[in-house]
Amino acid sequence: MDFALSARAEDVCGRMWDFMREQVFPAEPVYDAWRAERGHDDHGHPPVLEDLKKEARSRGLWNLFHHELAGLTNLEYASVAEISGWSPTIAPEAINCGAPDTGNMETLMLFGTPEQKQRWLDPLLEGEIRSGFAMTEPDVASSDARNIQTSIVRDGDEYVINGRKWWTTGAADERCQIFIVMGKTDPDGPPHRQQSMVLVPRDTPGLEIVRHLPVFGYQDQHGHSELRFTDVRVPVTNVLAGEGDGFMIAQARLGPGRIHHCMRAIGMAERALMLMVERSKQRVAFGRPLADQGTVRDAIARSRIEIDQARLYVLKTADLIDRFGAKGARTEISAIKVAAPQVALDVIDRAIQVHGGAGVSNDTVLARFYASARTLRIVDGPDAVHIRGVAKEELARERPWVG
Repeated sequence: MDFALSARAEDVCGRMWDFMREQVFPAEPVYDAWRAERGHDDHGHPPVLEDLKKEARSRGLWNLFHHELAGLTNLEYASVAEISGWSPTIAPEAINCGAPDTGNMETLMLFGTPEQKQRWLDPLLEGEIRSGFAMTEPDVASSDARNIQTSIVRDGDEYVINGRKWWTTGAADERCQIFIVMGKTDPDGPPHRQQSMVLVPRDTPGLEIVRHLPVFGYQDQHGHSELRFTDVRVPVTNVLAGEGDGFMIAQARLGPGRIHHCMRAIGMAERALMLMVERSKQRVAFGRPLADQGTVRDAIARSRIEIDQARLYVLKTADLIDRFGAKGARTEISAIKVAAPQVALDVIDRAIQVHGGAGVSNDTVLARFYASARTLRIVDGPDAVHIRGVAKEELARERPWVG
């Protein structure tokens, strides 16, 4: 494997770093001040984000997540995703590469009809609207998608949807205009053919946003929300692919998206390590800079080692997806989904410790980073599910020699 960036990736990453230094990092206090002035329960759209989006487009840093849109492979985009992870609150959205929109756009590109693409995909690609993915439910263990209880019943030329969803990312933002909803169309069918996905516009009668859900007390601008569907009716033409294809679509959607999440986590870890190093140089304890203390040096060295290990594993997985598709990297996708968030958590935790009380305050990004990274051990499948899959593959693996 060639560990060097391709010439194309080198160019995009260089321009991305310029954008981060010149535009994104200076925009962070502007963004935070705007939200603080209005209160963090206000899910309005900070104007600085629109300025950043215009700037990103002018620099050719737009829709980089998809090979058909930007010409980048998964391996090449992975390094861009890492850079955006240095400012995960605003950088991914600024380049129109934020979750869950990327996964939803990929889903529409793969399975949407021409009409569905024109109505929903085109404005998503332009960054004019946002979207939600409604799969997780409060009453069942949604890590096993077969448990989903939301019903999607055909009534003539319409589907009638009833059920509850929660942790639907982005729903608090009024620009979230379309939801991809997963539910059961055939409860008595084969386990992996019971589910379907349908498109539900935000303003559909019977769709209620019940509440927004903070993460460790942090309220994301776009929100993570609980939804209730009460006799929600949409045309049967709103189904994605076909009835019974929901599980298949979910698997296709989540493969590359996990690469994005993991590389952004590594970007967060890199920024946490940077903060740890700078703090250790500036703070003096017991007559010496923290950087001279053995325990701090151990934390710095371990962080460097673990970040590089995780990055190489994710890049290997991205390369496998490029060559063999998500199915050909199934085990590796599960493995990095466990490894990368844990490394990020460990590094962020060490950085918090070196910062002392400042590390758990809002004076640095570390507390928010920790909340975000901890959530990654649950979203897109909790650690236990991925570990289960990796173990299953390992138990079935043929060995060159057993003795």
